[in-house]
This record gives sequence, structure tokens and C-alpha cells, in this order.
Amino acid sequence: MTDQKDSATDEPVTTRKGIRSFVLRQGRMTSGQEKAWERSWPRFGLSRSDGMIEPRELFGRQAMLNLEIGFGMGQSLATMAEAAPEQDFIGVEVHRPGVGALLKEVEDRGLENVRVYNIDANDVIDFCLPDASLDRVMVFFPDPWHKKRHHKRRLIQPEFVQRLRHKLRVGGVLHLTTDWENYSEHMMAVMSTAEGFANTMPENGFSPRPKDRPITKFEERGLGKGHGVWDLVFRRTN
Repeated sequence: MTDQKDSATDEPVTTRKGIRSFVLRQGRMTSGQEKAWERSWPRFGLSRSDGMIEPRELFGRQAMLNLEIGFGMGQSLATMAEAAPEQDFIGVEVHRPGVGALLKEVEDRGLENVRVYNIDANDVIDFCLPDASLDRVMVFFPDPWHKKRHHKRRLIQPEFVQRLRHKLRVGGVLHLTTDWENYSEHMMAVMSTAEGFANTMPENGFSPRPKDRPITKFEERGLGKGHGVWDLVFRRTN
């Protein structure tokens, strides 16, 4: 609902009407997550009301800029940021416990190269990111909405991909990952016909897991059970 407020930022989670790719869960933050939020949101949190960011001013330097959409509990994002201190990372997640968990990771690891939004990624794209400002966009394990009648809720759709394209610099990368084969086929169909993108793999194939994408505990459990994981890495060409 567009009028649902975040008690810390006092902003609606989303301004968009119609079909959504997410359902807001009412999970509670742990005490540690709450305290991390209170301490670190003022420094690392970003709001829709901030308007268009200027990355150099935001991070105090010129560096490779990554955006992760739907970072869950934030461990993978924190791991990537810790492994690449020369790069900057912006995370977007609508669920407060996940944001609290990421802020706790930021504190525990002493990270300086992370900023976070607690709003709909569509609003971040539309109101907060300048065109050609990103070097990489990552969408790892989005909700597969596996029932056919729910496929329209899937985040990766042609219109969404084109809006992302304008935020990537030419040569920038869109990296998608899923553990649902049907969704991987949907993603590949969308990306293979997307204007201004080219597959980085020959013969329009899926990509091996890039070394800098951490393996999550959930992914490890799935791999142990023989489940597949599909990575797609496409580059903006124009």
C-alpha cells in the first residue's frame, strides 16, 4: 500500500500503484538489528526525499558503483563490499529486518562503502539515480512467483530492464541470478530480446557464477540437494 510508512524514515515504501513484485512482510527486527538501525541509519541510510544522488559527493570519491536490488538480510552485499573496498555499493530492500541486518553487518565489518534504501527499487530508479551512474546492477534470487497466475509479478520484465539500462553506463553490467529454472528461462527470454544489452557469454548461454558473487547459506543448502542456480550477465551496449 502506498501509504504504509516506515517509522524511521516516515516515507511510504512505494509510490507506485498496480502490480508489485513484493509483498511486505511484518517481521520484527531483533534487538541487535534495531540498535544497528538507530546507530547507523543516519549515516548510511538514503531516502526518497534526498532526491537524485551525486555518487562522488555521497561516497566522497570517484569509484565503481554497484547497486543490489533486494539484498535480503544483507550478508552477501556486505561480503562483496568488504572484499572490494575500492568499490562503492548501494543496497535496496523493502523489508526493515533485512535493512537492520545489513546495517549490523556494516558496523561489525567496519564498512564505509555501503549505503542503503528501505523503499521500492522502482522509486530508487525513478527518483534517486542519475542516468548512466551505475557500473553494475545485481538482482540475486528475486521472488520467482512460481505459480503461473503470479508470473506478472516477477520483477524482471522488459519495461523494468529498460529502466535499469538507462541507469547503467554504456559497458555496465546487469547480473541476474535465480534458483528457479522456469524463472531463469523467463529472464533469458527477456534479456535476449532487450534493446541495448548483449550477453557476455557465447551462444547466449548462462554464465558460470562470477567469483565475486558470494554463495549464500540458502544457496549452499540448495546445491547440496542438487538444485540448480542460473546466472545471467549482460552488458549495456548503447
